[in-house]
Amino acid sequence: MVNQVSDSRREFLQHVLAGTASATVLLVYTPGAFGRATQGRSDANHEYAYVIDVGKCIGCGNCVRACKRENAVPSGVFRTWVERYIFTEEGIYIDSPDGAMNGFEEVNEELRAKALDSSRFVPKMCNHCQNPPCVQVCPVGATFRTEDGFVLNDGDHCLGCGYCVQGCPYGVRFINPETHKSDKCTWCYHRVQVGKLPACVTVCPNKVRWFGDLKDPESEVAKVFKEDRWMVLKPDMHTTPYCFYVGLPRGVV
Repeated sequence: MVNQVSDSRREFLQHVLAGTASATVLLVYTPGAFGRATQGRSDANHEYAYVIDVGKCIGCGNCVRACKRENAVPSGVFRTWVERYIFTEEGIYIDSPDGAMNGFEEVNEELRAKALDSSRFVPKMCNHCQNPPCVQVCPVGATFRTEDGFVLNDGDHCLGCGYCVQGCPYGVRFINPETHKSDKCTWCYHRVQVGKLPACVTVCPNKVRWFGDLKDPESEVAKVFKEDRWMVLKPDMHTTPYCFYVGLPRGVV
């Protein structure tokens, strides 16, 4: 994620008024629909997925800090971050101070008076799509998708051209200011390969984040999909993401 304090970004996020920006239409998965969607997705031994329960997130920033430590993410950019959505009579107020690395301040009285209900905290990161636009636009094949579903970037071949940054519909890619290469969330691929969970999952105090193998019926994510309402961001992009949300508000962009 590019630095969230840019003037244009702040202006948009803080002043989205009803009718000035269309809300994202969410794709809801029932168990049957999910079963049809996953048919033929992967012949690999594993099929990893990530589930985020928005209703449990308190915006503490533990996940952001853990990601920074684990992946040596430079200041001003983020592999994962948290956005706060406050629904008001005038529209939606959205903020993410420093990626929520240090949590959020209390809402001021003026905004609290306009709020229609409680705020929602929505973690964001790479969706590790089955049909990733970033892979399609990379001119040298530095961005690629592994057999078990991770979308990764080969820094040795990356030109730092930024095509993948522009191509990502979720705004999760950035040019690392230290390496000058494309960077993003990898779901801690290096940890998963040795049987560990992504760092952000291990530090969440409210069990907001679940990660696991859909092909393992005993995994948490496989069990989660036995329930009946699941959503993804930007379904109209047809990326077939492997990051799923529970309780995502309709106004989330």
